Amino acid sequence: MAKGIMYIDGQRVPFDGEPNVLSVIRKAGIEMPTFCYYSDLSVYGACRMCVVEDDRGKLETSCSMQPRDGMSIKTNTARLLKHRRMILELMLASHNCSCTTCEKSGDCHLQELAMRFGVRKVRFGDSREESQLDDSSPAIVRDPSKCILCGDCVRVCGEGIGMGIIDFVNRGYNMRVSPAFDRKLSETNCISCGQCSAVCPTGAITIYNEIGRAWRAIHNPNKRVVVQIAPAVRVAIGEAFGLAPGQNALDQLVTALKLMGVDEVYDTTFGADFTTIEEGTEFLQRLEKGGPFPMFTSCCPAWVKYLEKENPKYLKHISTCKSPMEMFASILKTRYAKKDAEDGRTTYHIAIMPCTAKKMEAAREEFTHDGKRDVDLVLTTQEVVNMIKESGIQLPQIELESPELPFGLGSGAGVIYGTTGGVAEAVVRFCLPDKSKNVLRELRFSPLRDNKAIRVAVIKVGERDVHLAIVHGLANAQKLLKEIEAGNAYFDLVEVMTCQGGCVGGAGQPHGVRQDKAARAEGLYNLDRSAPFKRAERNPVVSAFLERLTEEERHALFHVNYVKE
Repeated sequence: MAKGIMYIDGQRVPFDGEPNVLSVIRKAGIEMPTFCYYSDLSVYGACRMCVVEDDRGKLETSCSMQPRDGMSIKTNTARLLKHRRMILELMLASHNCSCTTCEKSGDCHLQELAMRFGVRKVRFGDSREESQLDDSSPAIVRDPSKCILCGDCVRVCGEGIGMGIIDFVNRGYNMRVSPAFDRKLSETNCISCGQCSAVCPTGAITIYNEIGRAWRAIHNPNKRVVVQIAPAVRVAIGEAFGLAPGQNALDQLVTALKLMGVDEVYDTTFGADFTTIEEGTEFLQRLEKGGPFPMFTSCCPAWVKYLEKENPKYLKHISTCKSPMEMFASILKTRYAKKDAEDGRTTYHIAIMPCTAKKMEAAREEFTHDGKRDVDLVLTTQEVVNMIKESGIQLPQIELESPELPFGLGSGAGVIYGTTGGVAEAVVRFCLPDKSKNVLRELRFSPLRDNKAIRVAVIKVGERDVHLAIVHGLANAQKLLKEIEAGNAYFDLVEVMTCQGGCVGGAGQPHGVRQDKAARAEGLYNLDRSAPFKRAERNPVVSAFLERLTEEERHALFHVNYVKE
């Protein structure tokens, strides 16, 4: 790693291992404008907003420059300001500037930089062909008229997710971003992970907005609105209201939902405890029967959809357990069927999730019965943030109110489902014969808790060494599958999360400069440490519920077969 001293606008700045000059500039406290730079993706250098000027007057993109000892650059000359304003003006000229009604208004990076650099008028006309809105996906909406060709969506879909659903087509002035053959997203193998919407700096790709449906249900006196909140939501939603990443805002969120008119609010952690027990039981049964291995976790709907579309031979390896959201939905449906008949109201079930793919999962035929979905509506964290702001509620200032019992009670094992490694750790806790505090404490320092893209561990369950793999980022999961197919690796249990960092990094979470997936994960682990009980099977409500069920009832409520005959 290179070391040395750079001179930035006359300021002496040491560097030690920074990947590019842009990182050194930001280290110096200067926020350089960019559209196409993400540290997790390859360097593209297309937007040209981060250009700097050296002592000879040469302009170069700082994202693609390697820092050198003694290098001297300027970031804020008259020439550079003119250059950036011209780029912004040209982008705006070929951009649908219906900002007041845009989904990203107020959170649009193009809008932000145009304000920052004082671009108040556009001298050039837009002669591009009219484009069509694509709202065929259940998770995201594409509006090509707002695309600025930064390539962020193309790279995250290809490099981070490994799908390559969208790419550049044509050249020069006619270049645009589109699925192959100009198809709609619903006609492709898109898995609805939504990471393209998470990196899009404008309103070209946004989350499918269902706020209107939520308000109509809340304001309908004939509907009983019941909400469940996923673990990862509580450690991220506060960021939109000035709270630190990782700070638990569950109780504030419960209060806000009640003020907005929601009838009952529960915690999806309760459903995760059922998932742990059912998945752990299934895994132990596979160990007894000798497979099939590896057993893949089934909590991530984008991962399930990927196997269905691209690798169906692995469907028999997926756990038959429903996700915590769908398990909870099955319980609520059973609980409220009688109540609805008695009071003449209809229970409307909303799930608040960090994930756009949950919108797709809720619409699957496996989770629809008698023409009615088990989860009527999925709202992302971002959508709920907008609803709270629309209501004028100041989240950090309101009183605290806990989720309602009996379904507001969950274990520490259920809470950590929101981060990479959490599902595998919860299953291991269930399967270990020795469940003493010392053993559980040792798991904290095992490879189960880490941020590496692919990590492996060997845990002794009884007399057998169980080989585990944890992977986040679908492109990394594809690499792991190739290693397994080549015979270079063997695993008994594999946890896969499509999004980097797991659910805390879901596309439905707040994004921007304050986003910190590591802090969100640590927030969940803090909740695990303070939980009244660590293991799912020690949740007394869960245990009592399971005792009343027959094996057939348990299977009908909590299991689904993704293998199509």
